[in-house]
Amino acid sequence: MTAKTSGASDDHDGPMPGQIHRPGAPVILSNKPGTFAWSVLAKRHPALVQQVRDAFPYGPRQQQALDTLQDEIINGVVEPLDASAHDREVWSAWGREHFGRSWFDVPFLWAESYFYRKLLAATGYFESGPWQGVDVFGPFKQAELRSASVDEELRALDALPSRPPGNQAETLLQSSLWGNRADLGFRLSAGHATHSDTATKLVADDSSLLWSLLAAGEPATVGVVADNAGRELIPDLILIDHLLQNGYAADVVLHVKPYPYYVSDANMADVIDCLRRLVEAPGPAGDIGKRLWAAMGSGRLDVRAHAFFCAPLPFEEMPEDLRAELGASSLTIVKGDLNYRRLVGDQLWDPTTPFTDVTAYFPGPVAALRTLKSDVIVGLSNQTLTTLDASAKAWRTSGTHALVQARP
Repeated sequence: MTAKTSGASDDHDGPMPGQIHRPGAPVILSNKPGTFAWSVLAKRHPALVQQVRDAFPYGPRQQQALDTLQDEIINGVVEPLDASAHDREVWSAWGREHFGRSWFDVPFLWAESYFYRKLLAATGYFESGPWQGVDVFGPFKQAELRSASVDEELRALDALPSRPPGNQAETLLQSSLWGNRADLGFRLSAGHATHSDTATKLVADDSSLLWSLLAAGEPATVGVVADNAGRELIPDLILIDHLLQNGYAADVVLHVKPYPYYVSDANMADVIDCLRRLVEAPGPAGDIGKRLWAAMGSGRLDVRAHAFFCAPLPFEEMPEDLRAELGASSLTIVKGDLNYRRLVGDQLWDPTTPFTDVTAYFPGPVAALRTLKSDVIVGLSNQTLTTLDASAKAWRTSGTHALVQARP
């Protein structure tokens, strides 16, 4: 698909690209030591550069480029892409207010996204040559996908057919919701927390509304905006199979990233890898894999990769062709923390701001499934907020809490 990008105009009237935000909710920056955003730029990104360096036998050119990127993040200022970069023009428009400034002084959402774009540039991902198209996060994804933990999770599906249909649906929704605690990027800085040593708490639960939106009227197209690959994408695919098999959706459009992004974000290669992992599994997991494989062949499961999903912008700035795609769905399910930040705006909202208000721009019914891993939050009741804040725990960023929010 040819991507239509947003914000590349030279018209300076109104907000600059990537700068749309609502009054009273400051855009999150990374310049306050000790904050979550600061820790990502100061700790997680340097650690990731080193992990990528160690995962591949890069030559002197890539090694030097990685050194330069590392130094730029910590000690330097935001530099433009090289003149030869295929997308230099659009990134120049998106970043014209940010170049020459400290990485810590530009919007956190923009800085994170641009870091991953520059990491791919440093490794030669977009250039002609032997490293072109090599997923810098591939070894991490493959190690997780082939782990014994995934075997165990797939075997757990053996008990699913014996459960009542309503219980199956809710179980699979919860599995899709909590699956992103396997997010590799999060584990780089949060340690190897498991289901057994973390609390599982919903801070908002619109599950009933979500199912009512899926059950309303004749089965239609359901969109799913994917987040992470591997142990999160597999539960997403299993949920998609349930929607198709049980009449919640006539067809599903799965939106993935067009290239490697945010360590473990899913792209088309990851979808294929996960489908193969399912197909090769025994029992119900293998049956699900075969049905999904056939669904792709018939068009009932359509995977798309719009360029905007790797843009450093909130979803409110989506281009018109993507707006039309998402608007054609009876419901769009948005997965994960990054997509949530882009959905509501990466801002320090009053947590009781209604979810329906900040997503009113979205071109159709929308639901968010998110494990909390950043400071952004809306749609909480006053009582819930008071209880969470009184706990003295990092509930916003620890991955121990989650939400299901929906808007008709």
